[in-house]
This record gives sequence, C-alpha cells and structure tokens, in this order.
Amino acid sequence: MPETERAAGGVLYRAGTAEVCLVHRPRYDDWSLPKGKLTSGESPLLGALREVEEETGTPGVPQLRLPDVDYVLPGGRPKNVAYWLMLAGEGGPVQDADEVDELVWLPLAEARERLTYAGERDVLDHVAGLPPVTSVIAMVRHAHAGERKKWNGRDALRPIDPEGAKQAERIAATLTFFRPRRLVSAPPLRCTQTLEPLAAALGNQPVILDGAFAEPADPAGLPAKLSAARSRIAQLRPDGRVVICSQGKVMPSLLASLAGRDDPEPFKTRKGDGWLLTWSGERLLGASRL
Repeated sequence: MPETERAAGGVLYRAGTAEVCLVHRPRYDDWSLPKGKLTSGESPLLGALREVEEETGTPGVPQLRLPDVDYVLPGGRPKNVAYWLMLAGEGGPVQDADEVDELVWLPLAEARERLTYAGERDVLDHVAGLPPVTSVIAMVRHAHAGERKKWNGRDALRPIDPEGAKQAERIAATLTFFRPRRLVSAPPLRCTQTLEPLAAALGNQPVILDGAFAEPADPAGLPAKLSAARSRIAQLRPDGRVVICSQGKVMPSLLASLAGRDDPEPFKTRKGDGWLLTWSGERLLGASRL
C-alpha cells in the first residue's frame, strides 16, 4: 500500500464571533479550510500553524486537536489531514497568493454550506458542537538530560544535553504561536532550561518555579503531589494561556486525573514532548498531543 500523504490545517475563528476562515484555491476551484502538506520531519501542529498563516495571512493560536480527515487521492494514495481549532491573531496579507486567491470569514452555518468537501463539513460540525474555549494550558515534559546514573552532582542540577537543547528549540518553535501569558516550571534545572528558548522568543518572559509540578522525593508522596498540581492548575486557568514544564513520573497520572481516567498509560510522554489541555469553564474538552 502506498505511504500515506500527511497534511495539516486549521479551523481559524475570530474571538467573540462564530466566524471561521475559508480559502478559495484557484488550482482546484474549491473552497476549503486552510491546510497543506507537512514538510519532512514537521509535526502536524507546527505544519498546521505554518499553513494557516501562509494561506490566510493570519497567525493562529492553537487550542484543540480536531478530528482528522482521511481520504484517497485520485492515484490511489491515502491522505490524512490533521486539523486544529485556532484563535485568530492579528491578520496580514496572504503569503501564498499563488495558492489562494480569495478569503472569506463566515458564520459556521454559512461556512459549512460553502465548503466543497464533506470531510471538512464534518470538522465544522464538530466545532459547532463545542462549548466556548476559556483556557488552554500547554504541559511539556522536560527535554533530554542524559542519564541520571552518569551524573555526579545533585540531580536537581542535571542539565539538558545537546539532544535536549534541540528539543527545547522545537518546543519554542511550536509554543511561540501559543502566545503564553505565563511560563511555569518544576524547579530542576533541566525543566527550567527546557523553557529558556521559549522565554527568550517571548521577549525574556520570566519562568516561575513551582514545586507542585516536580516529582516527589518518595513515590509514596505522589497522591499528595497530584492533588497540589491539580489545585495549582485550577489557579492558573484564569490566566488563559499557560505553559508548564513538568516531569515524567508526575505527568501521566496528573493528565489521567484531569481527564477523569483511571489508566495513566495513554498519557505517557516522551522527553521534550507535551500536550495542550483545553477547558471550557471547569470542563476539560480535550488533551491534545503537541
């Protein structure tokens, strides 16, 4: 079977309205959500953000992973398109004028009627059923920091290694689009260093240390640590957009608890990876892998 072609795009909406952005592509003479192929090694989220800005001139603030659309191209090759709900930032000129010759902002019902493809109409139907997004928290696991057994100093002072530095730069490249209002980190050096490139990209935004997101010294202390972390997240949610850097022995159980799940296994997170946690009021709408 041919390799799946992967693409990504977004449902870009204006704050305070139910209007979403559609683009007209003269090459296909169709109306679609802004989207495009991923480049080599590009994550679906970063590709979606890039394509949306190129095709609309408007940067998107990612909020929630939406259902994918799968179909088969005329030559028989399967294609997958990952979509994200995005809040529209300040708009500018369309960057890819050869690809897009017209852009419209329409209420959801009108946009649904204008769309050419049934799969994208299904995506808009999903968006229409969502309550308003009130807060989004990005939670990342610290970047790679070598092996604990090979570090001779205090573990809290173990730094990220060259691989971890690359991961931290990738985190910054993605979460700069998120426009966080606050950066919070567990105290270990490898956690704060993971957020340093993002902090620099945001104009040297301060990184606030918070022990609620650190691993407990004794595994028996995990339940108390989870309770403290949940309480702290509830306090941070009113800020709207927050990035938290935590640790691997805390995140799976914390994420499962927030999602109302008993099994932490699906929430295991590799170093340098993370999640977007999306709320409407007190309700968690979704946990989306970055």
